[in-house]
Order: sequence, then structure tokens, then C-alpha cells
Amino acid sequence: MSQQQQKPSFWLRCEKKEFERRAALTPTTAKTLIDAGFDVLVERDEQRIFDDKEYEAVGCKIVDHNSWPSAPAHIPIIGLKELPVSTDPLPHTHIQFAHCYKQQGGWSSVLARFYKGGGTLYDLEFLNDEKGRRVAAFGYHAGFAGAAADAMVNAVKEKLGGSGKGVKALVIGALGRCGRGAVDLFKKIGLNDEDILKWDMAETAKGGPFQEILDVDIFVNCIYLSSPIPHFLTLEQINAAGKSRRLSVVVDVSCDTTNPHNPIPIYNINTTFSNPTVAVPVNPENPPLSVISIDHLPTLLPREASEQFSADLLPSLLRFPNRENERVWADAEKLFQQRLGEAVKAEGL
Repeated sequence: MSQQQQKPSFWLRCEKKEFERRAALTPTTAKTLIDAGFDVLVERDEQRIFDDKEYEAVGCKIVDHNSWPSAPAHIPIIGLKELPVSTDPLPHTHIQFAHCYKQQGGWSSVLARFYKGGGTLYDLEFLNDEKGRRVAAFGYHAGFAGAAADAMVNAVKEKLGGSGKGVKALVIGALGRCGRGAVDLFKKIGLNDEDILKWDMAETAKGGPFQEILDVDIFVNCIYLSSPIPHFLTLEQINAAGKSRRLSVVVDVSCDTTNPHNPIPIYNINTTFSNPTVAVPVNPENPPLSVISIDHLPTLLPREASEQFSADLLPSLLRFPNRENERVWADAEKLFQQRLGEAVKAEGL
């Protein structure tokens, strides 16, 4: 049977990132694909929020954990987070978040693996509809979890003395999915509308740094960084404020940590669920300041976040076999080829 005649398939790989419990395909969306004539192969994964038996019950074929490197080359490999660091060539088609199109740390070596293996990357971050809007994103759950998750709301209220009243917060990117999630969380813990500054492009158009950030207790950054912009906040600005600074927590949901255009250049590492904060190096005589920069916050709500994301992605996946004629996929492949060319030059290949 030729590749054109082969039954359309997807191979759901396990996630190797620690604590990552989400899935790009859920049993619900897998069943829809199977009913539409697809084969869906699912790697065993004890970390995933969905049990292997949930996939098996809807007709998925269960395969060994982390066995995708030996999968038939024609089957697309779908996942969420980036692959573990390696120099192994990648011959498959991969659908995932690769975090390598904005010249993040190690970007060219990631793309070099596709060049050496002849594979293709469809980066989930760059699957856009005809209006330029992402077809699927974890933004809402990232923003909500950036301050806390549902299970934590009562605990947060308790820490704040029963209510968030008196706490002031600023959310930049408040009109997007992520920003709406952050604003909803603040409302759930008791902040009034007047205590939540909701900024978006209009408010940041004048260019930073912004004094207003120093005048709130919590700053949540939810922007989608697509081009260089003036810094929102700097170490020089923080130190110049001295003891008058109110800001004590920065939640960088966007996590452009290794992006050369990071608008919050006050820290340089991603934090983890086991070590969620990093201290900003401020004068010890001034109030402390911490940053939360966990780059997979939605996994705090793994089932809900996965169901929402996978449902949004599903219509595009159903059209994947005809991807050459589907704008979403054709544009994503064109972008991949452009970035691949840049990486080949950078790597001297």
C-alpha cells in the first residue's frame, strides 16, 4: 500500500517533561478521529492524566512507552512539550510545541535534528486560522493557573486572611485567553474590579518600563511575544524604587525566559513545580521580590486543559491528511521551512 493509500494515523507520544500530565489527544478526541477513519496509537504513560485504559476503551492501539522513534516513518507523532535534548536525527513528522522559532536557547540545534533526519515540524504555537488567530492554545488555563488553580482558591483566600481584598494586581495581555484566565482567578479569590488593572496593547503602546507595575502586589505577564518590544520591568527600575516598591511577585506566564527579546529581563531560569519561585537579585535592604516562571502551568489543571485544547485542535487534525491544501497546515509547513533555512545557516550545515 502506498503512503497516499495508507490509513491516516496519529501516534500520541508520552511526555518526558517532569510533572507534565496533559495530552494533545484525549480519549474524547481520539474517538472522534477513529470514527472518522483514523488509526490512533497511544504510548503507555503513567504520568498522563488520562489512563491508558481510557484510550483503549475508545479503540486506540496501546503501544510501548517512548517507542515513537521506531514508529513507521509515515505516521505523524503528536505531543505537547519539546523533546528531550538530543542530536539524534528526526525523520518523522512531529506536531508539538518546539519553542525554537523565536531564537530561544538551543533553537538551531533543535531544528538541525529535522534537517539531518528529513522530518517536518508543525509547531502547535504557529497553527493559525485565516484571521491569524491560533487554532488551539492553553492560554486560559495557563493564566488561571498562573496565580493558582481551582483546588487552591480556598487556600489562597486563607493565606490572604479570608479574602483577596486589599491586594492589587496588574495583568498585561488581559484581553487574551491567558489574561482572561488570570483575571478570573483574581476575582475568585476576592479581588474587586478596581483592584485588578487589566492592560493590553493599548495600555502598553507608550512603551515601558512601567512604574505602574511597581505599584501593585502581583504582576502577571500574559502577552504573546511576536516581535521586540520595550522592557516592561528592569532590575535598574526595581533597585531605583528602593523601599517604596509595592510589587512582591511577578508571574511570567509567557515564560520567554531564553528569548533575546524577553520584556521582563529580571530573571534567567524557568522555575518548576517543586521549586516554583526564583528570587530577583534586589538590594537586601529592600523588600524581596520573587518570580514564578513555570513554562507548563496548565498542567495544574491537566484534564480540563487537555480537553479544551484537544477539542480546539480537532478540526485541524481531521483535515491533516489533506494538509497540502489546508491553509493552517500549509502555512505552518512554510514557516518551518523558513526557520529550518535559518538554522542550517546558524549551524553551518
